[in-house]
Amino acid sequence: MLPYYVSPEQMIQDKAEYALKGIARGRSIIAMEYTDGILLVADNPSIALKKVSEVYDNIAFAGAGRYSEFENIRKAGIRHADLKGYLYSRHDVTAKSLANAYSQSLGNTFSQDTKPLEVEILVVGIGEGDHSNEIFRLTFDGSIYDEKGFTVIGGESDHVKNILKEIYREPGDIAQSLQLAMQTLGTVNSHAITPDGLEAAVLDRNRSGRKFKRLTPAEIHHLVQ
Repeated sequence: MLPYYVSPEQMIQDKAEYALKGIARGRSIIAMEYTDGILLVADNPSIALKKVSEVYDNIAFAGAGRYSEFENIRKAGIRHADLKGYLYSRHDVTAKSLANAYSQSLGNTFSQDTKPLEVEILVVGIGEGDHSNEIFRLTFDGSIYDEKGFTVIGGESDHVKNILKEIYREPGDIAQSLQLAMQTLGTVNSHAITPDGLEAAVLDRNRSGRKFKRLTPAEIHHLVQ
């Protein structure tokens, strides 16, 4: 009896389809540049489970897909950033360097493990002085994309991107950007999008020290009025 054989091409395709199905079940997350920094907005009614978090002084993370998996990735990124900042300099910890580390980890898991990670992540960094903002989107297989203006991860991400391509022109203020993100998410979802169902945070270059700020429900309500 011949042993069961699956070609490498078929195995890669099967793993990719498996990961994409898991990611598609997650809700969308938008990263969008606004006049003072970068806004992250997630369709997330959960109070306890956060999809958007701070990783370092001027770097934020967002994950879509299987929560336990992207939460482990986030924690590994924090340890990586803290160690690099301690051994070298805090200025050496950039969104690009962190995205490259995540890319290597995701790629190794996809190629070596039987089960791929069902995740898609964002790593964003605020630009200060002459430096521009950094928005990196990483997929389950370690592919990394350098985005400009805005990007989307999670379920219905292609649909959300297509809508934003039509209506996003240039960075607005925080209220305009949050309203735009909420409007877009509401267009593609079967359930109603309300301020109470949003998780939102910013990297604000005008803040001293740490640039990350999570928006409270009261602040979200005020901004989308």
